[in-house]
Amino acid sequence: MSETLAAPPELHADARWQRIDFISDLHLSADTPRTYEAWASYMQDTPADAVFILGDLFEVWVGDDSRFEGFEAECARVLRDASATRSLAFLVGNRDFLVGAKLLQDCGMTPLADPTLLTAFSQRVLLTHGDALCLADTEYQKFRAMVRSPAWQQQFLAQPLAARRDYARQVRQQSEAKKRLQTSPDEWADVDGPEALRWLHAASSTTMVHGHTHRPASLPLGDGCDRHVLSDWELDHAPHRAEVLRLTGQGFQRLPLAQALAR
Repeated sequence: MSETLAAPPELHADARWQRIDFISDLHLSADTPRTYEAWASYMQDTPADAVFILGDLFEVWVGDDSRFEGFEAECARVLRDASATRSLAFLVGNRDFLVGAKLLQDCGMTPLADPTLLTAFSQRVLLTHGDALCLADTEYQKFRAMVRSPAWQQQFLAQPLAARRDYARQVRQQSEAKKRLQTSPDEWADVDGPEALRWLHAASSTTMVHGHTHRPASLPLGDGCDRHVLSDWELDHAPHRAEVLRLTGQGFQRLPLAQALAR
């Protein structure tokens, strides 16, 4: 018999918000300058009142002390500038799970638990990165359990920054090698439907928004529930893709990046 799930923490949208944007899986790094520039422009110019980043903003994040130099410092500056004019919320993913309170506080971002229930425009929307629901990927789930443990994180963050960057490079190389053996994201494990429904029922919600799978679509889960899967962003290598999921009083819209920036 499945364990009963606790209701997730709840976040109420500001009554003044008219547009809420959801993005994820940008995998920003110094090796993706076009994607970074597109994201920086979006963060500056989006007409949204709030932007919810649902994980894997960064290809890798090795600790908040990395925010003071190089590419990470540029990303922190973009986030800091954006938070001066709109609300930002951040939910960690499988690549940037070490984003911590110092970066979030410095950049004016609200931390989100995974999952979090957002109430906005008379809707109850369950937000998650999505990786915890990919139950068929048993190898990853074991890895996730290890690196999310406080003991592992404390030990890892105690290492010098240079050593952590070296480890991250090794993990990225292994990940890229694995992806080259797969022809498309369709070969990756997808969200487990029954478990997703269990999460929604625990939250008294019928709508889930998640990323992680790189399969952007709006899909039924059954039992009157559905999920909106966020687009990954890739503007440095063909085929290019970058979408924003926007929620307004009229419902959800899936917008190409240029259209999302139109006022």
